[in-house]
Amino acid sequence: MSLSDIPLRTLTGESASLADFDGKAVLLVNVASRCGLTPQYEGLERLQKSYGDRGFTVLGVPCNQFAGQEPGNAEEIQSFCSATYGVTFPMLEKTDVNGDGRHPLYAELTKVADADGEAGDVQWNFEKFLIGKDGQVVARIRPRTEPEAPEVVAAIEALLGA
Repeated sequence: MSLSDIPLRTLTGESASLADFDGKAVLLVNVASRCGLTPQYEGLERLQKSYGDRGFTVLGVPCNQFAGQEPGNAEEIQSFCSATYGVTFPMLEKTDVNGDGRHPLYAELTKVADADGEAGDVQWNFEKFLIGKDGQVVARIRPRTEPEAPEVVAAIEALLGA
């Protein structure tokens, strides 16, 4: 199954899929509002502002599977992201990324290995998957790597032909 064929829902409840982003590079990130890594929203938003007009988007995926750090409902999540970090990038509905209830999107994404050759479960909030304009995953970036780390920026720029 192609990633772009997997049905998704936006944070506001509309139907979506990665096909909506065909021709764009996407940095898909499972996010949480009450995590020590939550300040990564700042870097994600800067990436959105820097590269958004060049065929790139961040796509946030709220997840409450890691120590209950995303307990809010859709409205609370949207309000927090907007008011606290000025988030303008699209967000999907709250999603399970691991376990028996793992969303089909993450069932596919977690097959992809990181730079150390490790695939499998998402480790924590703010794990990132960089998806090329062709819909293929080109990098899996673990949670502690900042969104604006040189290797992340270089990978985005390579996809955008910078």
